[in-house]
Amino acid sequence: MFAWPQNFRRLVVFYEYHDFNFDGFIALGCIILLLGYF
Repeated sequence: MFAWPQNFRRLVVFYEYHDFNFDGFIALGCIILLLGYF
């Protein structure tokens, strides 16, 4: 399960200027992964 975010480069490499953008992409990536899992 912890290897799944590796498919999303934006989650693996932190290059967002604002932290809340990065948090949003983490949440979005987790939602996409979990929806695809079920």
